[in-house]
Amino acid sequence: MLLSKTEKEDLDQIVSIESHKDNSIFVFPNTKEEHLNLISNEDINHFILTEDDGSIIGYVILAGLTNTNKSIELRRIVISKKGKGYGRKALNKIMNYCFNELHCHRLWLDVLDANDRARYLYQSEGFKEEGVLRDCIFKNGKYQNLIIMSLLEMEYKNN
Repeated sequence: MLLSKTEKEDLDQIVSIESHKDNSIFVFPNTKEEHLNLISNEDINHFILTEDDGSIIGYVILAGLTNTNKSIELRRIVISKKGKGYGRKALNKIMNYCFNELHCHRLWLDVLDANDRARYLYQSEGFKEEGVLRDCIFKNGKYQNLIIMSLLEMEYKNN
């Protein structure tokens, strides 16, 4: 699996992956124009995830690159092929990039409490739950909790 910068020509496929029913229930899909704005924002890294043959299997958005507190948000990770270990591989690449290349101190994210698969993955890779934003998201006709999770540099290095 390769992690590389998203290009304008990748956006149609990203929007398609994001809007797929298996993914759209857990994210707030962006338009192509919104993704275009993200890839040109200096505070954001927008990456595609590809298989060795070059096919796109997902994407990642990191935010807070200019944060003086060295706290980076894993804003979004979406994988199109579930159950093949791509999410774990992608998360490990992201953690390596954030802690070893960007030298961040804290990598954080939020996840819907109903997204059991993602929560399990994050916990298994050392992320700690910091808190719950109760009923803060209205999605799929009901209010949902958002879980804030983070991984600190020393936790990553000691893991």
